[in-house]
Amino acid sequence: MRAIIQRVTQAKVQIDNKLFSEIRNGLLVLLGIEDADSDEDLYWLAQKIVNLRVFNDENGVMNISLIDANFDILLVSQFTLFASTKKGNRPSYIKASRPEFAIPLYKKMIAKLEELLGKKIATGIFGADMQISLTNNGPVTIMIDSKIKE
Repeated sequence: MRAIIQRVTQAKVQIDNKLFSEIRNGLLVLLGIEDADSDEDLYWLAQKIVNLRVFNDENGVMNISLIDANFDILLVSQFTLFASTKKGNRPSYIKASRPEFAIPLYKKMIAKLEELLGKKIATGIFGADMQISLTNNGPVTIMIDSKIKE
């Protein structure tokens, strides 16, 4: 699993020019799923996301987690995180999971994040044509891959 995590002061998803979901302070998480992903990858990544200390404390140091701050998550599936650009100029998405594999893991990730946070999270719609807008705070953008674990 791969995630691009952005600290935001606001983020929203629009579908067909209509607001679908939005958050204020928190994290926009773009999530990519591949066939090699398991529940172990999901649980590890969910824990990382909610416990990342990327919010400023009273001294302006990134020392506060999403849980500590009681902020929100907007989770959006994004198969293009597994794009391969090794050959040619047209990305290949062969490593990205097909919906029949990815949708159940996406739903499990939603449930796990909600369990860890103790509240509902905002989401997009898997496979929909979505317009995402955000204000990246910092900017702070972090990539996490459950297979690399850096």
